Amino acid sequence: MNHYAEMERRRQHMYGWLLLTPAAILLTLFAFYPSVATLWESLFSKGTRRRPSEFTGLENYSDLFNDPTFWIVVENNLFYAAITIPASIAIALIMALWANSKISAKGFVRTAYFTPTVLPMIAAANLWLFFYTPDLGVLDQIGALFGFESVNWLGRPETALWAVIIVTIWKEAGFFMIFYLAALQTIPADYKEAADIEGTSRWTYTRRIVLPLLMPTTLFIVVNAMINSVKLIDHLFILTKGGPSDASKLILYYIWEMAFAFFDAPHAAAMTVLVLIVLGIAAAIQFTYLDKRTHYQ
Repeated sequence: MNHYAEMERRRQHMYGWLLLTPAAILLTLFAFYPSVATLWESLFSKGTRRRPSEFTGLENYSDLFNDPTFWIVVENNLFYAAITIPASIAIALIMALWANSKISAKGFVRTAYFTPTVLPMIAAANLWLFFYTPDLGVLDQIGALFGFESVNWLGRPETALWAVIIVTIWKEAGFFMIFYLAALQTIPADYKEAADIEGTSRWTYTRRIVLPLLMPTTLFIVVNAMINSVKLIDHLFILTKGGPSDASKLILYYIWEMAFAFFDAPHAAAMTVLVLIVLGIAAAIQFTYLDKRTHYQ
């Protein structure tokens, strides 16, 4: 009896490993190995034909911390994240609550909200480039009707990053709305009926029942929004290319520029490692602290 039980246990273990193998192979090839290779490359100097690369330890990281442009980019990205994450989540929640309510043309409203999401970022950036073009753009045309002067929205340091932020919020809000809309439809209708019987207002019902039940979804969206805040660079190539004077340059664009424009792969690798460390710390906080406080047992 023990022999057959041991064989069954081994067979179950084998099935488990077989199921894990495809995912393990993909993660190794496209996540673990690139991460280790990037970390290793960040410890060497930039090599040339005449002078091969040498092991320099943490010198590349020291160079980054002493680079004024690096800190400008970090500040830009922190400001970019601080605005786009809460704004896009708040707008997505409002849109989801409205799209889930009893309104006419509900399907059209949901489609209209989700349409920006299906557009490629390059196409969306070109669309907004038409809005921002000085004199000829939609914004300046509307401003001219009220006597406002033309503004070079993408060519001024004061407005360039804000212009990029608006495009991101417009693009991201519809995507996050889908998650909220799916979560809203899982809330039992009995809760709303009970609240109506008790005479609870719509605002109180939303604040005391709906929003707490949406917290797991909100946490998931926050993590995705945080990741997107350091990985979306497509629109920068079309809109500003990081200018003017690095006013709209973000960390991933700077990594690309360092690696493929300046051909300085070690410093680009060092910046990539720093981004991975920050995202890893954020993920650890999510799984060890916030996740326990947002799920109801």
